[in-house]
Amino acid sequence: MFQVSKIFTTPPQEFKTTLQKKVYETFSELGIPFERVDTDPGITMEDCQHIDAKIGVHIVKTIFVCNRQQTEFYLYVTTDDKPFVTRDFCGALGIPRVSFASAEKLLELTGVQVGATTILSAVLPEAADVHLVMDRSVAEAKWFACTDGTPTCFVKILTEDLLKKYIPFTGKTIAFI
Repeated sequence: MFQVSKIFTTPPQEFKTTLQKKVYETFSELGIPFERVDTDPGITMEDCQHIDAKIGVHIVKTIFVCNRQQTEFYLYVTTDDKPFVTRDFCGALGIPRVSFASAEKLLELTGVQVGATTILSAVLPEAADVHLVMDRSVAEAKWFACTDGTPTCFVKILTEDLLKKYIPFTGKTIAFI
């Protein structure tokens, strides 16, 4: 049985990654309230269904892709029920074909392992050149839920706080498709 904790409104007592610590420090600094749950590793969309049921909102799907030369990287946030269609993604942004980036580049540029990909990585200096892309339906939702940079902790915040406080704090912008 997939384990999901009760809902917490405080940071974890111990941080597992630099990113996880930075996320909660940023939430505190910006006055962003959150709810979080600790879980077994939430890698699959089936795992996320257990988390969704506890926090009352769907976990977003975040994909890390790059161009053929591996010089342009994109974090794409979408809904869990939408398949990723490279042609549509590239066409919407007017960019050449992309493919999934390596696990090594994911860790290097976003500070996370496979299974913990999150737009919250934008707060890291290493992610400065990573382009942020979000499905419009995610941006229009009241709530936003994703990993906190680990595959065993998921956070829920107001989408408005993500888009109007957190992302501007990082100095980045988001393309909506």
